Amino acid sequence: MAKLLSCVLGPRLYKIYRERDPDRTPPGVPETPTVVTAPSSSSWDTYYQPRALEKHADSILALASVFWSISYYSSPFAAFYLYRKGYLSLSKVVPFSHYAGTLLLLLAGVACLRGLGRWTNPQYRQFITILEATHRNQSAENKRQLANYNFDFRSWPVDFHWEEPSSRKESRGGPSRRGVALLRPEPLHRGTADTFLNRVKKLPCQITSYLVAHTLGRRMLYPGSVYLLQKALMPMLLQGQARLVEECNGRRAKLLACDGNEIDTMFVDRRGTAEPQGQKLVICCEGNAGFYEVGCVSTPLEGRSVVHTSISGVPFPQNEANAMDVVVQFAIHRLGFQPQDIVIYAWSIGGFTATWAAMSYPDISAVILDASFDDLVPLALKVMPDSWRALVTRTVRQHLNLNNSEQLCRFQGPVLLIRRTKDEIITTTVPEDIMSNRGNDLLLKLLQFRYPRVMAEEGVRAVRQWLEASSQLEEASIYSRWEVEEDWCLSVLRSYQTEHGPDFPWSVGEDMSADGRRQLALFLARKHLHNFEATHCTPLPAQNFQMPWHL
Repeated sequence: MAKLLSCVLGPRLYKIYRERDPDRTPPGVPETPTVVTAPSSSSWDTYYQPRALEKHADSILALASVFWSISYYSSPFAAFYLYRKGYLSLSKVVPFSHYAGTLLLLLAGVACLRGLGRWTNPQYRQFITILEATHRNQSAENKRQLANYNFDFRSWPVDFHWEEPSSRKESRGGPSRRGVALLRPEPLHRGTADTFLNRVKKLPCQITSYLVAHTLGRRMLYPGSVYLLQKALMPMLLQGQARLVEECNGRRAKLLACDGNEIDTMFVDRRGTAEPQGQKLVICCEGNAGFYEVGCVSTPLEGRSVVHTSISGVPFPQNEANAMDVVVQFAIHRLGFQPQDIVIYAWSIGGFTATWAAMSYPDISAVILDASFDDLVPLALKVMPDSWRALVTRTVRQHLNLNNSEQLCRFQGPVLLIRRTKDEIITTTVPEDIMSNRGNDLLLKLLQFRYPRVMAEEGVRAVRQWLEASSQLEEASIYSRWEVEEDWCLSVLRSYQTEHGPDFPWSVGEDMSADGRRQLALFLARKHLHNFEATHCTPLPAQNFQMPWHL
């Protein structure tokens, strides 16, 4: 009976992985044991085959889950409609509660039937035995056996806790239960005394901003957190995860952040290969509707060690930063990488967590931002009605403040920006208007912080002309028009670095002619930004992934 109850309450099992080649296991990593596979199939994608009772009961429960999700998102409109029609009276609600209770009892009966179907399936019984053993004792052997299964991630045991590193327990600078430190936005109204009366006047706007951010705003910013989208993409996600585990020998782990969110990570270890770049770890930060199973992980994967993540729960900037913090700690304290061997690679909105990590862990090796932006406000104003400008600005600044440029300017290491020349997402007008691409603003703000004397009026004007070029030929023409001598630029920068040290901002260009500043500005712009002729969601080819330039 105990095993039957475990089958009733157990997670959904998706796949049993095929046997992996032990010869591909890198040195220093525990060798993967023989994996249980479905006896009826030897194909690449060996999905778990539920028996008829479990299959049909699971379909009914999945359909009920979809209906519940639709009802949840439409509940405000439904409540308003029912109120207008007078259906929210006690005489109407009591019969409805009876119907709802009956439906819940029926669904509970279906769940019991599903558990009975699982109990009659030896594959599921073997899986639930391993899962329970792992929850009781997370020994290396139990975790190795559990890694052979792909199942509902909520039941995966926690592999790494945010408080685990001893340095967190000994120092006061670690995160608290509330989360890691973020850069706070400046007050919208400076110079106004924060009296009780002023706070009362602001209260309606603050409540409205909070409601917008926690309903429509969050789902527009992070559509990947919407259950219906996850459900629609599930077959593709399962295939992508199978490829990472079976083909790339990836290892899945659950990390627990300080806010209680569970972080799903996939680690591909290439330290035991002949590729020298395998000693570097690339932490990938996904976009707003991206998933690590099918996201930007394929770009840096060739020959490099990679960690890719996705966050459960409710995503907000604070939760994203908390998640990134525990991932970096996991890479350092559990996987054994030094900060100087870690590269952060981000696509689109992942630039926020990437720049936060760069700001908070200044010793990391480099940051690569693909199709990212400087600030969320201009992009939010683009998609919302103009009459909502004040509300949108307040909501973003107070609750959804993705201040990528401000965070990036606090990082001293090498940076590479990849700009999509046909980007339809981070442009504020049309994709053809390349000057409205917010990647331009990210580059200009970075260069103006690091090289303020070089990026004077003539330097900014030259870089804007270069950014406006619509082709590589036009870029080269602008570069040659100002007769940029790369050897001279390098010698000037190296001479300054030798004399004054590497810390930014630099005062190089202070006593330089306008022509010299233009040359340096164009040289630095070309070193910090590369163009990729594609739209926003086109995967970046592996050959376009390269380490940032540095002296």
